[in-house]
Amino acid sequence: MAGHATQQIDSSSLWGGKVSPFSTSYGKLMMWFFLVSDALTFGGLLIAYGYTRHDAQDAWPIGEETFNSMPFLGHGFPLLYVALMTFILIVSSVTMVLAVEAGHRMDKRGVVKWMIATIIGGFFFVGSQAWEWYHFIHGSEFGKVELADGSQAIVKGHFGEIENFKVTFAGKHHKKGDVITEDLMHQYQHAVVAGDIENGVITLHDGSKATINKKADAHFEMIIKKDGSKNKVGDKLKGDRACKQYYEVINSGVSNKVIYGANLKQNEYGPQQYAQFFFFITGFHGFHVFSGVMINIIICLGAVAGTYHKRGHYEMVEKTGLYWHFVDLVWVFVFTFFYLV
Repeated sequence: MAGHATQQIDSSSLWGGKVSPFSTSYGKLMMWFFLVSDALTFGGLLIAYGYTRHDAQDAWPIGEETFNSMPFLGHGFPLLYVALMTFILIVSSVTMVLAVEAGHRMDKRGVVKWMIATIIGGFFFVGSQAWEWYHFIHGSEFGKVELADGSQAIVKGHFGEIENFKVTFAGKHHKKGDVITEDLMHQYQHAVVAGDIENGVITLHDGSKATINKKADAHFEMIIKKDGSKNKVGDKLKGDRACKQYYEVINSGVSNKVIYGANLKQNEYGPQQYAQFFFFITGFHGFHVFSGVMINIIICLGAVAGTYHKRGHYEMVEKTGLYWHFVDLVWVFVFTFFYLV
């Protein structure tokens, strides 16, 4: 029987403990463990989102229809601002890479410069998410309307500007003949929800009544999101027919026939779960970005003080960079599955 050859390993090649077998510090390993567990959390949320969306696919909102606003420019820019947010976040990941690279060269000034740029990008993203939430919560000018057959529809088009309210019946604060020109949209939407508009006459908060001077809507379209006795999910009503049905509801004087915006109980854009997933997933990610910005500020202050330069390495910047890249990567998946698909 042939003998087995044995391979001798030099003692210098053997791992004897006391040091990392992968030449990686304890801090980096723990950061990787945290990121893997966090990735599983986000993965579970996105899988749950996908399952729920598949279950109600016909009624589910389309991202480019829901997120089409730009600051100072109004509506009509599908996903443009979300794309800008994404671009800024990706650029901040590049600046973080440059900060880590500067740390490897022991370039203190470079580390501080690129970390400040990363922090600015993070603040822009967090502020943009807050703006996006604000618009998502307050909703569009039209809202989601419940039609006479029990179906529900979202409305697309250009909402005619409300120019003023002219008081025809005096109340506590307004006299007959007064022309109101301030806070028109807020008062109008509040009256619509409360059923305080009847035959084109709005009842204001002080009990006065006024006619609504409003320009005509344009490109009017209603998309059915909930079945009724006549209309079915996916049906589209356009032009004068859609406009007539919409304003029949608005002018009926019946409350709670129109929903504006979204919260955890009701949702203008589609099924209730859509808003719940939006708030939880984007909010959870936004919390990660905000935490990353705060960590970056702390690490940047340490770099300014020369703490890491005295240690002879900038490993803290590198560990912070791992977290920041993870946050950026997660947003790419959230952006893809929530906004694009």
